[in-house]
This record gives sequence, C-alpha cells and structure tokens, in this order.
Amino acid sequence: MNTKLQDIFDKLWTQYTQLAPQALEIRDLITKKNHHEVNDHVAFRTFQHSKLGIDQLARVFLENDYVYGEDYHFDQKKLYAKHLQHKDTPELFPKIFISELELHKFSADLNEEIEKAIAQIPEDILTEDGFCYSGRHWDINYKTYQKLLSESEYAAWLYCFGFCANHFTISVNKLNEFQDIAELNSYLKNKGYALNDSDGEIKGSKEVYLEQSSTKAQSVQVLFSDGKHTVPSCYYEFAKRYPLDDGRLYQGFVAKSADKIFESTDTK
Repeated sequence: MNTKLQDIFDKLWTQYTQLAPQALEIRDLITKKNHHEVNDHVAFRTFQHSKLGIDQLARVFLENDYVYGEDYHFDQKKLYAKHLQHKDTPELFPKIFISELELHKFSADLNEEIEKAIAQIPEDILTEDGFCYSGRHWDINYKTYQKLLSESEYAAWLYCFGFCANHFTISVNKLNEFQDIAELNSYLKNKGYALNDSDGEIKGSKEVYLEQSSTKAQSVQVLFSDGKHTVPSCYYEFAKRYPLDDGRLYQGFVAKSADKIFESTDTK
C-alpha cells in the first residue's frame, strides 16, 4: 500500500476509534494472534448532492490505484451505494463502500435542514485528500437531529458526525483463531458486546458468497448547541467471503445484507 493511502487509513482508524473506543478492545481481542492486515473494508456515508456525493469521497482512492466495483440500491432507505477495490489485487487491500442519501426522495423540511448544513462546508476542504475524515463542518442542535431522525436514521447520523468512517470491518478469512462467523459472534457476545440482530445476527450466506455481522453502534455523548445528548456513533463489522467458481474470493457486497447492516446505527 502506498504511503498516502496508508496515512489516510491510519487517520480514519484513529478518528473512528475515538467515536467507538470499543473497536480497539474488539480488535485486540480477536486479532491478537494475527500479524497482518485484517481489514476487509471501510464504509462511508454522504449526501447525494451537487457539491458532495460518492465521487467526492471516492476521489482520493481513485487517484491511488482504486477502481469502482459494483453499485447497489436500497429503495426502502432511499440510498444508493458503490464499492471500490484495488485495481490489481483487490483481495489484498481494504475495499471502500460509499453510500449516499437520495435527498430528492425526502421531504422539503429534511432537504432544507441538510442544505443549511452543506452550505457551511468550506469550499477548499472538498478537494483535499483528507476530506473523507474531515468530520462535521456545521453546527448541530438536538431538535434538528430529532426531526431528521423521524424521517431517516441515516440522515440523522450523518448530520451528527459528518464525514468519517462509519465502520471498519474485520476479515474473518484472515483470522487465525476464528474461521466461523457464528463462533466469532458467540465469542463477542460472551465478552458483553451487543450485536445487530436485525434479520438475524448473520446476514448473507455461503450461497451468496458473503456472510456479515456487526456490533450495535456504540453510544456516545455529543455536544449539541442545546446540550449534551447520547446518540449511536460507529460500529464494527465482520465479514467472511467465499470462493467463486474460479476459486477467487468474492469481492463485492450483497445489497439485502448491507440493508440490515445499516441498521447497526439505529436508535431503537
């Protein structure tokens, strides 16, 4: 991995673990016997907007040996997504999963609040390599957060945290101790970590070449203009990939599974 990409991933990880300190505990618990890269992918959230969108977050990766893979639609949540992978050896580098909220499918009230937030983003930050970990550029208040939450958990989360890694993902394929995702889930629950059980703890199957699970997002205190409030922040995901007919591991994502993984940040 080139030094620029490594620096970006390092900064993303540092920021992510500040929002979800339990990720450090979990990584240490389940990767203590590993001495190599165990990250399957990093995920981001953004708005589908003329100033923003997937391409804006993807730029720095596209300029550093990544290419677009597949795209995905989430009709119920009104989201669109794409993933990126390394152009030469996708199995050796973390994939990137970027989703965007389709603003035109939401109410005028939601769009008005998001437009106010976006208007506060400095123009120069949009072209910086560090935009993907630049955080939130707007003032927030809890009343607006609740208003957005009533329409979209995703919109409320993004309003609260801005541009950062929504989650990192441990590759179960690369673990020495846990070869089975169900075994890993049991281990984490026994350690006291809550898992996302929407549509079952394991999303996907060997038949679709990908199994996924995740923790529930860690709750953190956030300072809003009208006081401190506890909200869900980031979560940790776990993925096991299975070989295609040609023997290579599947490198894409499964929309039905990802739809439920999104709910790791739900407030309920």
